[in-house]
Amino acid sequence: MKFDRYYISAEIKKNLRQLGFKRPTDIQFKAIPSILEGEDVLAIAQTGTGKTAAFAIPVIDKIHRYKSSKRAYGIKCIVMAPTRELAVQIGEVFKSIAAHTRVKVFTLHGGVEQDRQIARLQDGIDVLIATPGRMFDLINQQEIRLASVSTLVLDEADHMLDLGFIEDIRYIKKMLRGKHQTLFFSATINDEIKKLAYSQVKSAAIRIQVSPKDRISKNVTHAVMFVEMDDKRFFLQRFLQEHPTDKIIVFVRTKVRAERVVKAMARVGMTVVSIHGDKDQRDRSEVMQSFREGKQRVLIATDVSARGIDVPDIACVINYDLPEKVENYVHRVGRTGRGVNKGDAISFCSSDEKPLLEAIQSFIAKPIDVVGVDKKAYAEITSAPQSLDALVAEHEAWLTGAGKKSKRRKKK
Repeated sequence: MKFDRYYISAEIKKNLRQLGFKRPTDIQFKAIPSILEGEDVLAIAQTGTGKTAAFAIPVIDKIHRYKSSKRAYGIKCIVMAPTRELAVQIGEVFKSIAAHTRVKVFTLHGGVEQDRQIARLQDGIDVLIATPGRMFDLINQQEIRLASVSTLVLDEADHMLDLGFIEDIRYIKKMLRGKHQTLFFSATINDEIKKLAYSQVKSAAIRIQVSPKDRISKNVTHAVMFVEMDDKRFFLQRFLQEHPTDKIIVFVRTKVRAERVVKAMARVGMTVVSIHGDKDQRDRSEVMQSFREGKQRVLIATDVSARGIDVPDIACVINYDLPEKVENYVHRVGRTGRGVNKGDAISFCSSDEKPLLEAIQSFIAKPIDVVGVDKKAYAEITSAPQSLDALVAEHEAWLTGAGKKSKRRKKK
């Protein structure tokens, strides 16, 4: 069934056509009618299957139909997201679907000045997309009022609950004194998190599970390559050289590792950019914008970004380090092969990381294909960059020595 046949407003249908949305994905087909009916929903679907639009379309439609003008009379929907990047991405989806409607959308997160955010809230909004930290700050300052909220959405619900936000969620639920709808959306969820989620919705909540047997999208081809830790940068360099036009995300385990990889690529003349928690919000936004527009084609990221990057033309994901949390493997590789696009993912696995690989394979319930590298090819890849590094080090040592000699001459 096409979106044109859905009982949603003409303005939203027009926006969906302009965005290229013709038919609903499985999760959208199953979730939208239930949400329009006011049901509580717990939905689990693969990354890249259109989860955000699955709740954005019905939420926007309900608010648009309720309002008679663009004036806002209090927040009607709160969408909680675990990271700034994900909040921003959800906000962009909501704004594009809500264009030309009476629905006013605002995204709230830390890392920027509060005063401007408070002024925007005072202007009146209908949908608030927020990270918990900044939202609770402004609730405590009485700048956010929840009396009119009729829908609460938790996106990446497993991550929200796993990060310890369960008490915050319970607190919000207690403050929503009127009748309201609760929507949980996620790509992965375990039994423990499922119990917590069900404790926060009506007993008659509708559970929607799409393609639960395979956690990885069929659009993604993923494999593993056994590479020792000290050799990973050489393999990364070779891969980037062999794919000079592809847009690529490289995932690392820590902020320090991210910057080391950036510097390692710079030493061999390759410009890459990084995004992680130590960068301020302006830098993070600029990096993401340049990556999205193709001005930078290689992004080095930590897991803080794995659930917030929705760029449709990412050709490949590289797991430079295997993730310590198995769920993050699903979210990382899900950055490619989104929508109807195809994508590839390759993981570099060192000897020390083999237990992590085994845990990931157990979690996704299938072995990951292995890309073989013979000894001759391995030596070829790792030897040339090593000699280049030696030349760089020798050159830096020469410059340092030349500087010392120059100072000695001046003293004489």
